[in-house]
Amino acid sequence: MSFQIKGWCPGALRPMRSGDGLVLRIRARGGRLLPEQSRVIADLSARLGNGLIDLTSRANLQLRGLDQAGHAEAITALDALGLLDDSPAAEARRNVMLSPVAPVDGPAWHLAAELSRRLTAPDAPDLPGKFGFAIDEAAPVLSEAPADIRLIPKGTGWHLHPEGADWHLPAADPAQDALALAGWFIAQGGVSAGRGRMRALIAGGTRHSDAVPGGLPAPAPAPQPGPLAQGRLLGFAFGQITAAQLAAITAPIRLTPWRMLLLETPEKVRIPGAIEAPGDPLLRSHACTGAPACPQARAETRELARTLAPLAASLHVSGCAKGCAHRGRAAITLVATGPDRFDLIADGTTADPPLACALSRIDLASRLAQWRAHDAPI
Repeated sequence: MSFQIKGWCPGALRPMRSGDGLVLRIRARGGRLLPEQSRVIADLSARLGNGLIDLTSRANLQLRGLDQAGHAEAITALDALGLLDDSPAAEARRNVMLSPVAPVDGPAWHLAAELSRRLTAPDAPDLPGKFGFAIDEAAPVLSEAPADIRLIPKGTGWHLHPEGADWHLPAADPAQDALALAGWFIAQGGVSAGRGRMRALIAGGTRHSDAVPGGLPAPAPAPQPGPLAQGRLLGFAFGQITAAQLAAITAPIRLTPWRMLLLETPEKVRIPGAIEAPGDPLLRSHACTGAPACPQARAETRELARTLAPLAASLHVSGCAKGCAHRGRAAITLVATGPDRFDLIADGTTADPPLACALSRIDLASRLAQWRAHDAPI
């Protein structure tokens, strides 16, 4: 199946056209939105877009369905909120994800700000559009989120972990050393290796001369909706929230890559349609935007995923073979090949060979229900 790889992510200053209009991505600094910022973003989505907002795997927000005039008005409003960069190039380089549970004004918060400042400077390395950094916890909470260089606290310092490596680099100046590691990636030919991602360079056997043995620490348990020390987590199916839902939140928000929002309040907040129960099957189900909103998708995806979610231990429904919604394995992966036709992959990704091809929605529901009834490991 053919599909187009863009090689870059949308921004606010450089939106991406999709089947439902322009997609505008907001990269909130530190992944945090104040109530006034959230209120204005919700209003922009409702008035200028289609009222649907994506929570991305990079802990950003995306407004959907804008036209050119709406985009211009949104840019003016976002600039007034301090949510824009100086240029599209600076915006594209500032791919910095901070742990949502990192204390505001703590060491990780200041490191994220310093790294962002250096990445947007005129002399910053010219990195590929999807190249990103993750500033995590000692027991990582971002290990499933996309990143090329991960910064992990160790004692009173930091370690730099290139994605996919079984080694790391101790960092005396973590922001500067992270940029130096990014420069090493460029010098080693990483830009042309595997769509410009660190994992592809490392998989080819490239190793830093100062490498110290030891990969990423064991991750923390997967986050679930409910109370945390920092506030309350609320989930949203397939990482999509409506403008009305966002407008109903009056507390500061920490964005996450988990299809959840962390509300900085100890109080229980009721948002209609939000996922509050740990273990909800929709939280282990992934589905891209699908047709018709995505021009590359061959079929609608999310209603099918809602139907099948209770039948699988984990589920990924992809509108094309690119697999944007989920890069990892799932117990059941479905790849659309036509308006009502899907290839079924068991315990794999969209890149793996299918177990069955061209199944209809009715076929899929029947097959998964039978497997579930016989306790098949799906």
